[in-house]
Amino acid sequence: MVTLHLNDCLDILPTLTGIDAVITDPPYGMGWDGRVVRGPSDSRHGTTKDVPMRHFGVTIANDDRPFDPTPFLHFDKVILWGFHHFSDKLSTGSVLVWLKRYDTGLGSFLSDADLAWRKGGCGVYCFRDLSLQGQSNDKEHPTQKPLSLMKWCIENYTQPGDTIFDPFMGSGTTGVAAVKTGRNFIGCEISPEYFAIAQRRIEQAQWQLPLLEVA
Repeated sequence: MVTLHLNDCLDILPTLTGIDAVITDPPYGMGWDGRVVRGPSDSRHGTTKDVPMRHFGVTIANDDRPFDPTPFLHFDKVILWGFHHFSDKLSTGSVLVWLKRYDTGLGSFLSDADLAWRKGGCGVYCFRDLSLQGQSNDKEHPTQKPLSLMKWCIENYTQPGDTIFDPFMGSGTTGVAAVKTGRNFIGCEISPEYFAIAQRRIEQAQWQLPLLEVA
């Protein structure tokens, strides 16, 4: 089951029940307009080349103010990407590391990795996916995460049939991962442009599910 809300998640949150995990990539409070500046990119063979500037056309809503994770911390299971921007508001937990560069490109351009806080535990766990590095044409959102990464988060933290809530849905990758791993999904997105992208991607994932066999 999938339910999508084009609304501010804080308005929707009091009405929600049955959530097993919050898994999201919230606005970090960086004031970033989604523009990727020109600079060198890494490559599989250690060479560099110029990266053309790209702008996604829509800024990230509420990224102009500090992010407060407090409304989501009472849930039993929580994963928050970009937590180093608001770590002072979090308790001890596990750290997830998305390694997104070839080894030869480490330190060459923007970040080598992204970090997430996972409620519970104290370990550090890494996942490498290079599919969206640099200026991949597959990106539909400036902070989009790879599908394989979000499936990894979901499968190692929840059970099939659980309900995943993403209050900052963006382009809908968490929703696609939830559908593909047999979880229910509730998503909120305040931007109509990104909501439309998420809706399209999640519907496509639902259409691609194998048909149930009838005895």
